[in-house]
Amino acid sequence: MLAACLGFIFAFALILFQVPIAIALGTAGFLGYVALSGWVPAFSMVATLTRDSTLVYTLIVLPLFVLMGNLIAGAGISTDLFRAAQALIGRRRGGLAMATVAACGGFGAICGSSVATAATMGKVAIPAMRRLGYADSLSAAAVAAGGTLGILIPPSIIMVVYGVATQTHIGMLFAAGIVPGLIAIAGYMVAVRYVVWRNPAAAPDADHIESMALGPLVRSLWPVVAIFGTVMGGIYGGFFTSIEASGIGAAAALAFALTRHDLSWRGIYEILVDTAQTSAMMFAIILGAALFGEFVNMTGVHEGLLKVVQGSDLSPLGIVMLMVVIYLVLGSVLESFSMILLTVPIFFPIIKALGFDPVWFGILIVVVVEVGLIHPPMGVNLFVIRSVMPDIPMMSVVKGVLPFVAADLLRIVLIATVPAISLWLPHLLFPNVH
Repeated sequence: MLAACLGFIFAFALILFQVPIAIALGTAGFLGYVALSGWVPAFSMVATLTRDSTLVYTLIVLPLFVLMGNLIAGAGISTDLFRAAQALIGRRRGGLAMATVAACGGFGAICGSSVATAATMGKVAIPAMRRLGYADSLSAAAVAAGGTLGILIPPSIIMVVYGVATQTHIGMLFAAGIVPGLIAIAGYMVAVRYVVWRNPAAAPDADHIESMALGPLVRSLWPVVAIFGTVMGGIYGGFFTSIEASGIGAAAALAFALTRHDLSWRGIYEILVDTAQTSAMMFAIILGAALFGEFVNMTGVHEGLLKVVQGSDLSPLGIVMLMVVIYLVLGSVLESFSMILLTVPIFFPIIKALGFDPVWFGILIVVVVEVGLIHPPMGVNLFVIRSVMPDIPMMSVVKGVLPFVAADLLRIVLIATVPAISLWLPHLLFPNVH
């Protein structure tokens, strides 16, 4: 137990000193393994894990889903999504902020990345809201919170990582994220309404927003609807696996991108390079987390924690809520990808021993990780908004995002106490998977 605690402290210290997370986790895991077993076993472990943690067939989905999202983003679909949402729900006080949340949900369903969703939609939505007189605090918060939908609404890269790490059915995870994702969108829209009710000056009157024709905008979105429907319909219909779906989605996105006249061959080349860089970063973090996880497993800390949990007076749900609090604290210093890989090897055996459904737990921690992306002081999406719009003060972003964090906390309690919210749809679509 002591060795594991020292390993965590060392890893966090490296991260706080701006060492890349993959290197921090890998170094802490390797040196910890050396301290426990010696140099030769440690080098042998590194060689074995480098092969076993990266040459995994199911990880093919990561670069392919990243490529699919990048191609559609590069084709300018974010602007089309925003304009369509604006035409549908924009003509009311705060409607453009709610349209931003809806557009982020649609873009996140294609992109699968929260940071990419916040960055892309921030460039489109915040200038539009500024022109209409929205307060910077509301417009920035709507994009930051809406961006978190990228890791919940399928296809989600974080769900793929969790599914691979825990051997949980990825299709069921995708299905389980749909209802909580819709609840998240509704909760964020309620947060917008609350903000404009408390402070009417945060948004213009509905009459100041000009009407837009919905028909042409909806027709412009048919390729995206077709791609999303093919990918998710194919998975749920049993026509192909989630791994095959990632390849089909990437190929369809490429075909769609080639039909957009504003996307040049140079742009496609840059998209491919960005996809390669992002994928390499992901695989580096996976390897670093695997090295650290091997060290943690060697210390036996998860077995010690399980004994402590079983000997405590906490109920099983109380133990889960304690894990939720730990995730919220970690969200102040870690980004979502690393957080999942770092904690799942410790928490997942406890969840299995307590008899909880791994699909439900996966959705719960993804939702909690979402909150970590926007809760002060270190939410990643807050800094993404600052990088996109550097003239917006950080305190304005933090103040604006608080009602959205409150909506997320209520959603966490709802999902934790009512597992059927997450499990109803996957059990309906995959009745033979256990």
